[in-house]
Amino acid sequence: MPEILTQAQIDEYNEVGAIVVQNVLSPQEVQRLRRVTDEMVEKSRALTTHTDIYDLEDTHTQAQPRVRRIKQPHIVDPAYGDLVRHPRILAALRDLWGPDIRFDTAKLNLKSAGFGAAVEWHQDWAFYPHTNDDLAAVGIMMDDMELANGPLMIIPGSHKAPTVFDHHFEGKFCGAMDPTKAEVDYTKALPLTGPAGSITIHHVRAVHGSAVNTSNKDRRLLLFQFRTADAWPIVNPVKDLAEFDSLMCCGTPTITPRLTNVPVRMPLPGADKQGSIYENQKGLKNRFFDVVKAAE
Repeated sequence: MPEILTQAQIDEYNEVGAIVVQNVLSPQEVQRLRRVTDEMVEKSRALTTHTDIYDLEDTHTQAQPRVRRIKQPHIVDPAYGDLVRHPRILAALRDLWGPDIRFDTAKLNLKSAGFGAAVEWHQDWAFYPHTNDDLAAVGIMMDDMELANGPLMIIPGSHKAPTVFDHHFEGKFCGAMDPTKAEVDYTKALPLTGPAGSITIHHVRAVHGSAVNTSNKDRRLLLFQFRTADAWPIVNPVKDLAEFDSLMCCGTPTITPRLTNVPVRMPLPGADKQGSIYENQKGLKNRFFDVVKAAE
């Protein structure tokens, strides 16, 4: 498989903690994702609460179906699942890490025009620390991602911090950082923008978040979590090796975890509200981004 990343992009990822790679998916692949996603949102009309598949906006109604996340979309429909081993995505990851890549899980975050919910500043690492930090999330842009429609934003260099930032409030994990502590310089946030069909890759320890979509354009980001074969989970230890190895996308699995000197803070005690990061973050007192209120 030929290289897909330039040396400049690899250097940017290592220095900043995130990159955007354009023209990874074809227009036909993007259109397929949009069609299936529209169908999924339409099916949510009958729902009044979250399910194992759907995470609903607080403003969701039957008349106005509003979905903020589809959970584990790779299991829900082949349009999503087929991308887990997309050759161009795996080529980019091999350029960063080498040949042995393991999938973890996926989610689809939907920010519909005019109301898509914000995600407060956080590190993915706070949710699922591993034996080393060669992990990243790959975001597939289903729509043009622009500053106005709530793109993913990254704090450059935050993946190099010597500690895991506090994601607790009053002793409970809440999946978000308290912005009043000013642990990072939020004024330096970089938006990860690009045309539909582009991908983002952000380091598992990079601080990131996104604002409410106040534009008239949708912003749907399909996120896949990947790791190197020798990065083993700490929070949810492997119980079934065959199942774990079935998640290999390319290369060779190993039963020898690579241990590196990475900071770890356990996401315990668990958040009061479970189900998704959106629910977890309701436990945060001081918010950075605006919230869309339900109609009274």
